[in-house]
Amino acid sequence: MENSPDYDSPWKEILDDYFEDFMLFFFPDAHAAIDWSRGVEFFDKELQKIVPDAELGRRYADKLVKVWLTDGAEVWVMIHVEVQGQQETGFELRIYVYNHRIFERYNAPVASFVILTDDNPDWRPAEHRQELFGTETIFRFRAVKLLDFEARWAEMEASSNVFAVVAMAHLRVISTKRDFGTRLDWKLHLTKLLYEKGYDKLTVLKLFRFLEWLIWLPEDLQRSYDNDLDQYEEEKRMTY
Repeated sequence: MENSPDYDSPWKEILDDYFEDFMLFFFPDAHAAIDWSRGVEFFDKELQKIVPDAELGRRYADKLVKVWLTDGAEVWVMIHVEVQGQQETGFELRIYVYNHRIFERYNAPVASFVILTDDNPDWRPAEHRQELFGTETIFRFRAVKLLDFEARWAEMEASSNVFAVVAMAHLRVISTKRDFGTRLDWKLHLTKLLYEKGYDKLTVLKLFRFLEWLIWLPEDLQRSYDNDLDQYEEEKRMTY
């Protein structure tokens, strides 16, 4: 991840492929209110017009999704994955602006969800508030801090949800910032989990790509990882 020029690409891909899993893992109450039998529609091109690339930059994985609720209502969901890894001044205002622009475009309420993958336990943006002469705007959004999932490690290891692997990988990148030897061990452990969880071949390959992008290792340790993984695959006769 540290050296990746396409910082958000694997996040965007995995959101496209496993959006229902994403909602179930991070926002189960919202997941329960969505009628998944009707599918979902992604509006990436429309989002780029509403919030130009110059504003989005390359650090974020933003998704605009249309879903239907179990009561038949058509609603919009804005997914914002914050991967810059540090506190940002004006973050809450930016999320508010995105939400408001989408509302203006479609004249419909928009739910904003944020995933925070940074390592600052004290940074917990949740609302934008402004007031002038008695006119007050309060905008609250849903935010999940991946650091909080450390306490759910055993649950994630047992989960078949692909975003359990995503969350564990982010946590171990944070915890091994200065210890690449331990990071090597964790990368191998998480890769083996892909086989042990019973995923189909395509899911294994997509999650493997995500781990390769996220869990960066120095060249010598990456070679060690590759050799250990080759040996493991030969033993399990599961070479992908």
